[in-house]
Amino acid sequence: MNPWLALPHGGPSPVLTRRLRAAHEALVTRAGTPSGDRVRSVVWDSWRRSLAVGVDPDGAPPPVDLLDDDLVAYRDAHPLAAVMPVIRRLLVADAEVDRMIVAVTDAAGRMLWVEGDARLRSRAAGMHFVEGASWGEDVAGTNAPGTALALDHAVQIYGSEHYRRPVQPWSCSAAPVHDPLTGALLGAIDVTGGDHVASPHVLTLVRATVAAVESELRWLHRDQGTRRIRAPEPRVVPVLEVLGRDRARLTTDAGAQELSLRHSELLVLLAEAAAAGEGRTAEQLAAECHPGDTAAVTVRAELSRLRRLVGDELVGSRPYRLLGPVQTDVEEVRRLITRGALGSALDRYPGALLPRSDAPGVRAARARLAALVRSAVLASARPDLLVRYSELPESADDLGVWQACLTVLPAGAARRTVAAAQVQRLRGGYRGVNRR
Repeated sequence: MNPWLALPHGGPSPVLTRRLRAAHEALVTRAGTPSGDRVRSVVWDSWRRSLAVGVDPDGAPPPVDLLDDDLVAYRDAHPLAAVMPVIRRLLVADAEVDRMIVAVTDAAGRMLWVEGDARLRSRAAGMHFVEGASWGEDVAGTNAPGTALALDHAVQIYGSEHYRRPVQPWSCSAAPVHDPLTGALLGAIDVTGGDHVASPHVLTLVRATVAAVESELRWLHRDQGTRRIRAPEPRVVPVLEVLGRDRARLTTDAGAQELSLRHSELLVLLAEAAAAGEGRTAEQLAAECHPGDTAAVTVRAELSRLRRLVGDELVGSRPYRLLGPVQTDVEEVRRLITRGALGSALDRYPGALLPRSDAPGVRAARARLAALVRSAVLASARPDLLVRYSELPESADDLGVWQACLTVLPAGAARRTVAAAQVQRLRGGYRGVNRR
């Protein structure tokens, strides 16, 4: 039996679908003893990798990493741009008749071209199967292009073999593409559609297209001499970490650095402004950054030092603003909560935003995020999330959190005993205040 084929004997069956869904449910919910005996080993191993890296089977669609000019520039410089005519001739030309989408990715699983049946592409856009989106297995879970890249082998994924449930109505066949001279992995070619895409002949078609593409790349090498084809490195997006930290850590392509508290506050305020599509004047930052009256010239001096430290390409002036995307752990927690991935949000929420900061703007951002996390956890009424949230420093004296734990935890649970003691302590404290 060829382990890379999803449906070696023809079409799917309701029995196969039920079997796959039962195995998937047992694995992701841990409600029983999961077994991979009835799942292809290729798929089972991919499910376990997806689970291990924290892919949410019911979460929001994969992120769109490349947009607009960044996408166009990166795509135009990619080696596979030169062979798109071959791919279009062999796959895209008949994709509408065959009810298929043809996608070409880079080596990280980012979608560079998504072409083919317009109606299917419109439907697939709802799950972010679009140009610029990241479909690597570590981000999107088990899927043909992501798993083909992870294993460096052609593979099919049928419907319910996908790790993420929103993708399970689709099937796909994909194969990796290599530089014919260096052997470097350049990306993958994928065909996505209905159940018919998981038939053996579609994977044969995809592999034949890859062979034609690599042959064309070899000719291009000869025409251009011995110059190697290399995929460009995507621009590194700076990362700002401020949760549970007294001072921010900024990571850029130059490495990681810990900032002073004042510089940490300024970057947080600029990141909050950027999230609203805005910049800030020195006067606005002075009001947001310093309790009491502080001259704008003081803030200008601090910003001048910050720009020398992190680079003029990160922080602009007139008005002061972030000049490009900056990933923040604050925004990541917000995004995960919006998607309903509360477990993942708590994983990324080790504590309050710059807890030592007294800057009014930072205090306001800290309170907004804390309220968002608290309300989401309380609304979930999930014992596991409430227990995890109750262990954070900000929950120590939160009567509402401990009462919620007391309500949902079963009798005899160790954490329920702790919750009961905390409720008694806090209620006693409130009675004492009332008596005084």
